[in-house]
Amino acid sequence: MSGPLLLIAAGGTGGHMFPAQALAEAMIARGWRVKLSTDARGARYAGGFPAEVVIEEMASATFARGGLAAKALVPFRIAGGIGAAVAAMLRDRPAAVVGFGGYPSIPALAAATLLRLPRMIHEQNGVLGKVNQIFAPRVGLVACGTWPTTLPQGVEGTPTGNPVRQAVLERAGAGYIPPGDYPMSLVVIGGSQGARILSDVVPAAVAALPEAIRKNLRVAHQARAEDLERVVAAYAGAGIAAEVAPFFTDIPRRLSEAQLVISRSGASSIADISIIGRPSILIPFAAATADHQTANARGLVDAQAAVLIPESALDPATLSAQMAAVLSNPQAAAQMAANALAQGRPDATARLVELVLRLAGKE
Repeated sequence: MSGPLLLIAAGGTGGHMFPAQALAEAMIARGWRVKLSTDARGARYAGGFPAEVVIEEMASATFARGGLAAKALVPFRIAGGIGAAVAAMLRDRPAAVVGFGGYPSIPALAAATLLRLPRMIHEQNGVLGKVNQIFAPRVGLVACGTWPTTLPQGVEGTPTGNPVRQAVLERAGAGYIPPGDYPMSLVVIGGSQGARILSDVVPAAVAALPEAIRKNLRVAHQARAEDLERVVAAYAGAGIAAEVAPFFTDIPRRLSEAQLVISRSGASSIADISIIGRPSILIPFAAATADHQTANARGLVDAQAAVLIPESALDPATLSAQMAAVLSNPQAAAQMAANALAQGRPDATARLVELVLRLAGKE
């Protein structure tokens, strides 16, 4: 390929990698060449990227891991990665560089800054991650997956939304069936971290629901493998039909069929709930950096599409009362679903593409 080059810099978690992958796919479809700059750990998470994407591993490191000796080497590893990134960019000059966060994005963003290349960042959460905080004042554009996003003073953001996978887009705006005296579906998704509290509280909260609601309810509950046995037993003991698994491969379908969703408020979960359009009860992960999951939930809560319960206030009685309030009021539940849908950004990838083209002067 001989088209312009987009260099994507991203860390090694799905939260960083999925929007990066979506942008890569869209830019390749436009005839661009795409490279992914990451470290060895990040490269292991890049299996979903198109085969045309060239993966460049650059040394990077974080002060958050390892002992004193490892921490002492961090500046040297980062400096080495920046030097290698500068050399790579001089050999094959990118038309634009886009960072998606995570410490593996440091070398490429720092090199682009030194070489004064067109550059931007995309932040998935409502609070900038540490790396994006550093580079936000040093890039041409800051794309925000969650809106509003807390930004450093003097930095302006452009709301784009968070790209979602095709399976979610295929169910965007799926018709919502309000709760009633017929089978209803509750979906419980805890994310990859901190789901144990949902396994502790949700089964008891469901068991405490009024019989008129409980008799119609079927539950799909995503739980850690080590919690499966006790969660299954809790639902069975309460006579509740429940499917419990560490991971559901068909979450988009389950969301589209749900009357209510109970979820952590990770950026990708919020995006999925919004694009399909479902009422939700959100329980932010209390240990999330800078409490960014509470910030992520702000848009849906302010739009009256979701109820937020902090972990500190979460107990079976409180959760059961909020569930009953939604599941016993079809009109209010339908309005919550509509409000959630209004917050969705199914065109998030297209918005990112537009910013890249503007940044590179190729609109």
